[in-house]
Order: sequence, then structure tokens, then C-alpha cells
Amino acid sequence: MSILLLILLQVIFPVFALLGTGAALHLKYRFDIRTLSRLTSSVFLPALAFVNIYESRFEAQLIGEVVLFLLLQNAGMILIAAIASRAFRLERRTSSTFKNSVVLNNSGNFGLPVSQLVFAAQPVGMSIQVIVTLFQNLVTYTYGLATAMSVETRGWGALRQLATNPIIAALALGIAFRASGLELPPFLWRPIDNVASAFLAVALFTLGAQVASLKLRRPSLPLTLTVIGRLLVSPALALLVILVLDLQGVTAQALLIAGSYPCSRNMAQFALEYGNDPDYAAEAVLLTTLLSAITVAVAVYVARQIF
Repeated sequence: MSILLLILLQVIFPVFALLGTGAALHLKYRFDIRTLSRLTSSVFLPALAFVNIYESRFEAQLIGEVVLFLLLQNAGMILIAAIASRAFRLERRTSSTFKNSVVLNNSGNFGLPVSQLVFAAQPVGMSIQVIVTLFQNLVTYTYGLATAMSVETRGWGALRQLATNPIIAALALGIAFRASGLELPPFLWRPIDNVASAFLAVALFTLGAQVASLKLRRPSLPLTLTVIGRLLVSPALALLVILVLDLQGVTAQALLIAGSYPCSRNMAQFALEYGNDPDYAAEAVLLTTLLSAITVAVAVYVARQIF
């Protein structure tokens, strides 16, 4: 069975099944989307961030190469997004969501299953994806969150909100536990793990409810720029950085594939929470996720041919 068909069946279909369920339930029960959004941001996302860091296991020798690649690739995408936003004179709220849609990707619930599929016989590939996911968490809850909040709050106010955000606290706690080697007792770990496990369904239900009230529009300039930036520019930049760093083998393959993932659902969550053109954000997640079934398959093919 082809990689494309496997991705469609094992990754894309489950995501859209939950999105569709959330949309159908919203049409019947009319959820309070703002409440769902705040519950996700204040409870489910912090639990997931902590669990991702706390449970991380990877080979130490990979960290240097992978982190250097991620720093260069993400810095490049941040710069490209800022230049494009200014060049096309995007409105402030739309600009905030555009920047996050290009920089932040779904390396967790999309990237991890894809890596499990592609690197089933090469565990090192999965280890690299775990590092990528952890790094993406840090970028999401620092750069992404600050970008989303900066529309209404600037300067010290934005830094204060960022510092007191529960997601940042959860990440700091996860890093502290990971670095110290301390383990949570079962009576504390189980409820945290249960809450984190609920994130995927709740987040996709919330996004589905948001999408249910969307009016289909003709492709807008920001949406077109997002698709180009996230699905074409990002993997192209990833390939350039890999060549510059002279990375080889499974490391190069995993990082090239990781550069092709679609927009992060957290980006849409931030847009909804802070009122930064949430309809555009939801459309970006849906369209890039759908098209990524093709672009990720191409990235897998190119990675295997070149490296």
C-alpha cells in the first residue's frame, strides 16, 4: 500500500472524523466555542505540554544536530513570515494569524503518526520527531503565543501575560522534572495524563464547531500565502538547511519530512482565543491538512531518493 494511501487512512481520516463529529454536534447542541477555547487553553494544553516534556526519551547524541537545524529553520521561517506580512500589508490581526500559520506546524498529532509509519524499522527517525515536537512546543508557547497576544497587548504587558500563562508554567515544570529525574507519584500522574489524553478530541471538536459556522469563501490572499509558506517554502528551506549542515541518512530524512507538516491546530486555537481572524485560521488548518496528504508523501519520496 502506498505511503499516500496509508497517510490518508491512518492520519487524515481520523483527524477529519473528529472535526466532522465536532461540527455535527455543534449544529445540534450549539456549543459555547469561547468557553471550549478557554478550557482547552487553560487546562488541556498545559497538561499536554507537561506530559510531552515529562515523557520525552531520545538519544543524547542527536540533540546537537537536530536543535541546530531547528533553530536555523524556524528563524528562517519567522523572518520570511515577517517580510511577507509587511510586503503584502496584512491587517494586524490577520498578520498575527498568518505568521503563526507559517511558522507553527502540527508536528505532534500529525507528525508523530507519520514518523511511526515512515520510520517503523528505524527507531532513530521516531526519536528525531520527538525532539522536533518538543522544540515545536517551545516555539508554539513562546513565539506563537506572544504573536497572538501582541495584537492587543504590547511591551511589558505582553511579557507579563506570557510569563503567567499556564502553558509556560507547565513547560517549565516538565523541563524541571525531566532535568532532575524526579518522577510524579501515580495519584498525581494519572489525572494529568488523562487530561492530556483528552486534548486531541476536545481540540478537534472545538475546531469542528468553529468550522461548522464558517461560510465557504473564495481563496483569500492570506490563505494562499499560508499554503505556499507552510507547504512549499518550509520544506524547501528545510532542505537548504540540511544541505548547508551536511546532514545525512535518517536524520536528514526525518528533518526534511518534518518541514512539510501542515499548520498547527494550536494556531487556530490562539486565533480563536484572542480574536485574530479565527475563520481564516480554521480554513488554514483544514486546507493545509488536506493538501499535506500530497506534500508529505512527496517529501517522503524526495527524502528517500536524496538521502
